[in-house]
Amino acid sequence: MDKREFFEKVSEMRDAQKEYFSTRSSASLDKSKKLEKEIDEEILRVRRILSGRKEPVQTELFGG
Repeated sequence: MDKREFFEKVSEMRDAQKEYFSTRSSASLDKSKKLEKEIDEEILRVRRILSGRKEPVQTELFGG
């Protein structure tokens, strides 16, 4: 994912979050969670590249 794609995906995620908080629908919650997962995965991918590590970067103390 390049910078532009990341920006667009984050914008889409924020729109989905706003929609969920205004509607509280399960469909908008599912969409929001899906987009959040994509963003989290991209952040991990870039962290791995920047750190020069090949193993996964620990993000949560007790797993998720």
